[in-house]
Amino acid sequence: EEGPSQNIRFDLSINEAVVAIFTLGRVPFKVIFSLNIWVGSIVKRAFGFFEYLVSILTTVDSLMFLSSVGPLRVEFNIPVNLDQVKEDNPNLQPGGRYKPKDCEALQKVAVIIPFRKREEHLKYWLFYLHPILQRQQLDYGVYVINQDGDEIFNRAKLLNVGYVEALKEYDYDCFVFSDVDLIPMDDRNTYRCFSQPRHLSVAMDKFGFRLPYNQYFGGVSSMSKEQYLKINGFPNNYWGWGGEDDDIYNRLTTKGMSISRPSGEVGKCRMIRHQRDKQNEPNPQRFNRIAHTRETMHKDGFNSLSYKLVRVDKLDLFTMITVDVGSPEGGVAEGHVTGGGG
Repeated sequence: EEGPSQNIRFDLSINEAVVAIFTLGRVPFKVIFSLNIWVGSIVKRAFGFFEYLVSILTTVDSLMFLSSVGPLRVEFNIPVNLDQVKEDNPNLQPGGRYKPKDCEALQKVAVIIPFRKREEHLKYWLFYLHPILQRQQLDYGVYVINQDGDEIFNRAKLLNVGYVEALKEYDYDCFVFSDVDLIPMDDRNTYRCFSQPRHLSVAMDKFGFRLPYNQYFGGVSSMSKEQYLKINGFPNNYWGWGGEDDDIYNRLTTKGMSISRPSGEVGKCRMIRHQRDKQNEPNPQRFNRIAHTRETMHKDGFNSLSYKLVRVDKLDLFTMITVDVGSPEGGVAEGHVTGGGG
């Protein structure tokens, strides 16, 4: 997944030459024509080569690499003003939607963020991620799934809600599930789907820029619609911190899928440091639940999802979807939405 070479040299002869330089986007191309070759042949070969380059460089992936920056400086010491973020991203549509103008994106990507009372972190996420996602030439929308009330936090259930609610708005075929406090440090880490489920946050600063263990699938990941449905979505019964990402990993491997990852260099990301949220204490039942994923995954997930939709706010930079996901002791209030109907 490397970008185009920074210099492509087309040598017709080692003799004296005339040098023409073509610049496409950020990439210079050197084409050297020998003076002792018949002019007609030169022109024919040169235009054929140029046509070939254009055909390659106008594909979506090549356009993305031409506009990518590579390693990024990510800092959290300067406050973010959302009005300025809006001004810096004039092509965003209401609800945090974007479609590239110069090409047709290969995938329609819904970015799903589980959320509660993390407004400052969300500002940094929007500040960094909107420019990155646009440089990646994605047709995307940002959905912040806000858990209403003060019950124990349920990250995985909110991700299921995001999947259902995003599909009500647009025919998305790829879903990126991202914690609000993780920012990629390289825009070549493409927020899209692959032939296998993708783990995107492979090298967090929190873990010394290395994978904490091989089965780790937390932080930021992506799945196609087909991959998500194959595992019956995510578990709904992990209340509190921890365990749901390992359950998801077990679901994927049970269904014969493997984890795709970018390189450790491209997959670097920074976490916004913070104290653990109230009502998100470690889940004491997580290890027992992880051990029984194979038995529970077919009855706990997308097909058993229920929640109450409280409100939908289409803001300039994102869509906020506030939901009541119930509590560990009981279900949700009347007027619930069931997600398992497809």
